[in-house]
Amino acid sequence: MHLKGPFVTKPVVLIAEELSPATVDALGPDFEIRHCDGADRAALLAAIGDVDALLVRSATKVDAEALAAARNLKIVARAGVGLDNVDVKAATQAGVMVVNAPTSNIVSAAELAVALLLASARNIAPANAALKGGKWQRSKFTGIELTDKVAGIVGLGRIGLLVAQRLSAFGMTLVAYDPYVQPARAAQLGIRLVELDELLAVSDFITVHLPKTPETVGLIGDEALHRVKPTVRIINAARGGIVDEHALYVAIKEGRVGGAGIDVFTSEPCTDSPLFEFDSVVVTPHLGASTDEAQEKAGIAVARSVRLALAGELVPDAVNVEGGAIADEVKIGLPLTEKLGRIAGSLAEAAVEAVEVEVLGEVTEHDVKVLELAALKGLFSALVQDPVSYVNAPLFAADRGVEVSLRTEPESEQYRNEVRVRLVLSDGRTVIVGGTVTGPRNIERIVEVDGVDVDVPMAEHLAFFRYVDKPGVVGVTGRLLGEAGINIANMQVGRDSEGGHALMVLTVDSGIPGQVVAQISDQIGADSGRTVDLPA
Repeated sequence: MHLKGPFVTKPVVLIAEELSPATVDALGPDFEIRHCDGADRAALLAAIGDVDALLVRSATKVDAEALAAARNLKIVARAGVGLDNVDVKAATQAGVMVVNAPTSNIVSAAELAVALLLASARNIAPANAALKGGKWQRSKFTGIELTDKVAGIVGLGRIGLLVAQRLSAFGMTLVAYDPYVQPARAAQLGIRLVELDELLAVSDFITVHLPKTPETVGLIGDEALHRVKPTVRIINAARGGIVDEHALYVAIKEGRVGGAGIDVFTSEPCTDSPLFEFDSVVVTPHLGASTDEAQEKAGIAVARSVRLALAGELVPDAVNVEGGAIADEVKIGLPLTEKLGRIAGSLAEAAVEAVEVEVLGEVTEHDVKVLELAALKGLFSALVQDPVSYVNAPLFAADRGVEVSLRTEPESEQYRNEVRVRLVLSDGRTVIVGGTVTGPRNIERIVEVDGVDVDVPMAEHLAFFRYVDKPGVVGVTGRLLGEAGINIANMQVGRDSEGGHALMVLTVDSGIPGQVVAQISDQIGADSGRTVDLPA
């Protein structure tokens, strides 16, 4: 929520294309919902200026110009899988999170690919058109069976695997090309991994399931289409341009390809293509995600991402920050690590040159890279005035030449799991803050500051005093805070030796004014006195 005087203003969410009603339901009542036609460039630029979140499908172009016009934008959510219409690099530079719904339409897309393959095999589209035109032409539209034919799957990701499972049920032999899949894994699924040249040569049907990248554009082009069986059917329900449409047209025209099923085109909307002249080509207008179920899944998924992003939380479906599945054991440590980073930044008395995040204990069995990101978010929240998010925290580090590293150890001497944030400062000093999460209620605790062992529960208001160990410090501190009307909730004193360096950590019920901190520091002879106020 944004607070403005006595009034509460809701974050603004702009829905720029038609989305499932479930999207708005999933957003809930905490947002101001606006609508515009994202395909209308002028309307989009006029509407985007003060919005916090933008929800689109494929027709809205979110480029650098749109991002520059969106002064408050924190997240762009694409209700679907592809991000061809979103400039992710420009969004990252602007500190804007980009999310999609990577699993929302995979079943729908896989089913459409199979539908196009079947329609091509059995001449469904031309037979339908002929019969509705009054012509009964059974002999003209004789097709072929799928059983015992070879299906070549180009791209064995989530959709490719679903297609493989479905085609296997038809009794087809499955081969696949995907340089990022291990042969043993494919073999477990009944799929033989081959090089692309072999797939082209042996397949009766070739179905494409790759993302659109500079490497995949034109992958099935003129050269590839000279290596296929003359009876092959080419299916593309992935992305336009992976199959070269002109090369495909020429191959069908010359009898080097038997037919095709095409759902996506290089330029969309496409209402006039040379491919349309062939009865052996069945086409659909990018319907891969166009099912009620897929639209609802996509809308709900991005609505949840918007809620998380605007609450400052990590979003698993973000494509320009650490995302993906996060183990529950790691999730527990995210808030703790962010707070440790913020505390460390608040205690730093010189510029930060390097950050090392150290993770110890059983949690290192999982991928803990995201904890590094959490520490950076907390650190720079303490050091800069600009809003810091999981998106732009690494950019703050890069812009300031701060080296960032992550170190893991499978064992922790004292705790089941522990996280330490260590800062190297420009004057050669270091700041170290360690913490852990304990008990069934996952209580966050500070357990180390600059090599001194402490045990203090994490709190909204903290204070740290460094001084030379001597009698009377606790009494003076308590008296001065009492005179200021500030109640101490917890106090922990640690030292490296009798009469040596000492550290006092306090949690208090309200923030300590700067003049009180200065007064305490003066009367106890503190080397430094710092307060840290953590977000509630």
